[in-house]
Amino acid sequence: MTNEIHPVNSKGNGNYERRDIGIAGVLYFLAGLAFCVLLVYLIAGGFYSYMEKRSDLEQAPVSPLVTNAPADTRKLSTDYKDYLKQNFPSPQLEVDERGQLDKIRIDEAETLSRYDWVDQKAGTVRIPIDRAMDLIVQRGLPVRSQSPAEAPASQPSKTNPEKTKGTGK
Repeated sequence: MTNEIHPVNSKGNGNYERRDIGIAGVLYFLAGLAFCVLLVYLIAGGFYSYMEKRSDLEQAPVSPLVTNAPADTRKLSTDYKDYLKQNFPSPQLEVDERGQLDKIRIDEAETLSRYDWVDQKAGTVRIPIDRAMDLIVQRGLPVRSQSPAEAPASQPSKTNPEKTKGTGK
């Protein structure tokens, strides 16, 4: 055992790292990382290419009834609606449900808010709903007059009150 005292700060460095990391080590690491990424990319691309070719060979043949089948049905032309109209028989599924419903609602709103002929020969005209409500307010609802002969038979007669139902007499 020795009794020599070795101070921690003998050269004035203290308790910190006395040398810096070399830039060459960092560059070698980054180059190795880039090489590994490139290698994995090429291996994965080759694997997927192999699997796609194998899948194409295992596909069932296209029906002889289809005359213009594209080679790759996963990639469609830019105009999807025209592609469907040309290549699929009717009835077809909806392509744009929201757009079709919006068109129906706009057409209904137009029908309810404009003047138009319903039957021009008979002189029947369609008027906007707002105008129709204004006319109802001004003129009132039509009322049918009743003659005494058309009075309903279910009303009790005033001449014989004893025979009415529910009176308890």
